[in-house]
Amino acid sequence: MELVSRQDPRLREVVWFAVCCRALTLLLQASPLFLSQRCCDALFNLLIPDHAADAFSPPRLPEPGLWDLLVERLLGGLSRWDAEHFLFIAERGYLYEHNCAFFPLYPLTLRALAEGALWPLQQLLRLRSRLLLSAVLLNSLFSILAAAALYRLGCLVLRCRRVAFLAALLFSLSPANVFMAAAYSESMFAFLAFSAMWQLEKGQSWLSGLLFSLASGVRANGLINAGFFLYSGGKCFALQLQGGSGAVRKLLPLWKQLLSLASSAVLMCAGIFLPFALFQYYAYVRFCGAATSLEPAVPKPLLQLALDKGYRLVATDGGKPPWCSQQFPVVYSYIQDAYWNVGFLRYFELRQIPNFLLALPVTLLGSWAAWTYIIANPRHCLTLGLERRRSEEEGKPRAGFCCPAVFVYVVHATVLLAFGFFCMHVQVLTRFLGSSSPIPYWFPAHLLQEHEPLLWSEGTAHQTTAPRSEKSLRGQSGSCGKRTPANPVVRLLLNCGLITPLGKCILGFFLSFWLLGLILHCNFLPWT
Repeated sequence: MELVSRQDPRLREVVWFAVCCRALTLLLQASPLFLSQRCCDALFNLLIPDHAADAFSPPRLPEPGLWDLLVERLLGGLSRWDAEHFLFIAERGYLYEHNCAFFPLYPLTLRALAEGALWPLQQLLRLRSRLLLSAVLLNSLFSILAAAALYRLGCLVLRCRRVAFLAALLFSLSPANVFMAAAYSESMFAFLAFSAMWQLEKGQSWLSGLLFSLASGVRANGLINAGFFLYSGGKCFALQLQGGSGAVRKLLPLWKQLLSLASSAVLMCAGIFLPFALFQYYAYVRFCGAATSLEPAVPKPLLQLALDKGYRLVATDGGKPPWCSQQFPVVYSYIQDAYWNVGFLRYFELRQIPNFLLALPVTLLGSWAAWTYIIANPRHCLTLGLERRRSEEEGKPRAGFCCPAVFVYVVHATVLLAFGFFCMHVQVLTRFLGSSSPIPYWFPAHLLQEHEPLLWSEGTAHQTTAPRSEKSLRGQSGSCGKRTPANPVVRLLLNCGLITPLGKCILGFFLSFWLLGLILHCNFLPWT
């Protein structure tokens, strides 16, 4: 991907803003080591003490050295909660059964970087410290690349560079920001998913299929992305039928086209499901097969942890896990059910009301986005976008969030929202949607562009071409006669007293979750 294009200064601004936001994130959670020699806790650790969370926390083996303690002080806030699983898997593999809830591509990438580019540091840092450093470096890179990919995708789908630009900037202020920075797989998944969507919109089906396949090796919800291929093939065939299906002489080529599209869709979907199937087979062999002498000995502290917490170890406990005897032994669904009680309506309890409140903003935003699109395109939604529109025939498709091309993305986001709300731990909805779909960024960008007069100063709201010059992008005169910044998010923040209540709610949601996530997550307090 060409990150910085001389012909598109907006892309340069997206990348620069993403770099600044990632640096600020690391700075806010990092230790103020150079400010006080007596303070070695992270900045927010000084304000709020660590919460004694009942989360996966394996013992540190071997004992950390001086440089390891320094890395932990600087970056330890990014190794909380599920990050412990990813770091543990990268270091010791899938030792415990419940580790199999976390897919292997991200831990493998961490291990490759720690043993490769960071190998010269092995004399100073033990493996876990190098893995944590690898996670910070990789997630910083992936989040920047994801912002660039989201901008490119938005330009093609929305046909409105200004909304695409604003959405990509909002991504760098994502409410799921802390999970994009911590040792979680969200940044990697967002980069792969947005890049795959972008390539599919460009017509690069095979490259898109490869990226979607890699994404399904990062997170289980990557399987849903197979729907993009199914819809793309179905829409292509439906539009061809409407273009000339009355001629008998064209019937045979259409059948050939149908077979071609069907075979291509089957191959692409198989490629997307392949990493999931291989991982389930690996787990079956590892936990359901007989123990071998080649299996390395488990350190006593890790054995004791398994006894204390009731964790099932690799093929050493004698009996096989219950899921091994199922007709389709899928360890992922078993772990979600047995360890975390994930299932339809299982989270609908009075004591979970605070978690539903945490998920309320993104739930309202996603529901509002779907409703807005349906109201703007009722016929298009009823026909599933398979009907050729007059505007498309005239070569003048509608631009912006309500354009026809957004339909499949709205459906994708709505499916994820409904599944997450009714079948998952609802508080994860913010990062679940924020790393999987462009809609949580396109729709707020659409609302800001439509309702904020401060953003109307640069021509029309549906500009589809690059600006005439870089100077026009860098700033225009504001109400006080001063040059306003090229970055529209910065412009709104610097003029927060002039923006509408809707704009304040949107930016307040993004910024408050961006900051609160750092404060709470880095101190082991419950967050999304």
